[in-house]
Parts: sequence; structure tokens; C-alpha cells
Amino acid sequence: MNFKFSLPAQVSGIAVKAALCTALIISGCATRSVTRVEPDKQIDLSGRWNDTDSRNVATDMVKDVLARRWRSDFVSRYAKNPVVIVGIIQNKSNEHIDSETFIQDIQKEFINSGMVRVVENSVLREAIRKERGDQAQFASVETQAKFGKELGANFMLFGTITSTEDAQGKRRVIDYKVSLHLSDMETNEIVWLNSSEQKKYIVN
Repeated sequence: MNFKFSLPAQVSGIAVKAALCTALIISGCATRSVTRVEPDKQIDLSGRWNDTDSRNVATDMVKDVLARRWRSDFVSRYAKNPVVIVGIIQNKSNEHIDSETFIQDIQKEFINSGMVRVVENSVLREAIRKERGDQAQFASVETQAKFGKELGANFMLFGTITSTEDAQGKRRVIDYKVSLHLSDMETNEIVWLNSSEQKKYIVN
């Protein structure tokens, strides 16, 4: 005796769709390729602001600010390197830019130059002070970090990041402009200012 079974058309259609989805997923996974590259290699996929722009601008701007008279005048007067805070860098561009990453790139360039000393900004100083307070209560006297020994800054760096975009058809030009200025903490005098641009031509 022969038995014949048939699935309803709806169930059969669902099974076919599920099989096709599974095949597409497997196919997609099979074609993915991952290549390790050097962290400082320049790769620009979207044309937007990226880590390369951040490093390039930080390097150029710090090189320029350290070459100006404000620093040599300070060293001549006090016989020591000036202390700098990297303050607020405002993102006023048309896209999301992590200004904290740019600030860290500037701090790295300052510190690695050996020509200035860098202290934490106000937000991170509060975190350190809280830890110092905890140490005063819980750590041994010999290992406590003492209050009243913070390094006062002589200068503070401020800046903005802006962008303009010009587009026609499939072509776009994005121009990023980073403007920075350094101020004397005692007199509020602006002792240095400059800007750097990163311009990109994009064809979709």
C-alpha cells in the first residue's frame, strides 16, 4: 500500500523562503573578508572626518604652536617648560565628530614633544581629587597622594571644528576647518592662534 503526503501550499512556501534565507546568509558569510592593517594606515571609505584627519591636524597644529614665541619667552623668563591644559574643542560641523579623540591626539603630541607639560582638564581633575579623598580616608599615610600639590597650568588651549559641503550630482567636496587658540591663564591674553583644513573630494 502506497501512502502519499502533501504539505499545504502555505507551509511549503515558508519552507522554501527559509531555505533561501539560510543560503543567502551562508553565502554572505562565505564572501566576507577581513584584513589586518597598520593602525596609522590611511583608509578613507566614507569621506567623513576620521582618525587620520584627527592625527594629521593634531600633529601640524602642535608643531606650529610649539615653534612660536610664547613658549621661548616663557622658558627665558621662568627657566622651565610651560604647563598646558587642552580645554574645550567644540564640534560645530555638520556631522558627529568625537572631539575627545582629537583632544587626546593633541595631548599625545604635546607630551611626546617634551617641550611642555600637560595637566588634566576640569572634569578629570575632579575624578582624581575624589580618588585622592578616598586615599586620605582609606590608604596608609605612606602611600597617600597628598592634597595641595597639583600642578597649576600656565596656558589653556581652546578650539572649534567646522565643516562646509558643496555638492553637485554624484560629486561632493567637504572642507573641515579646525581653529585653535592658546590663552594665558593669568592675563587672558591670546598668545597663539591658527587653523588647519582637511579638504576631501568625493565621487559616489
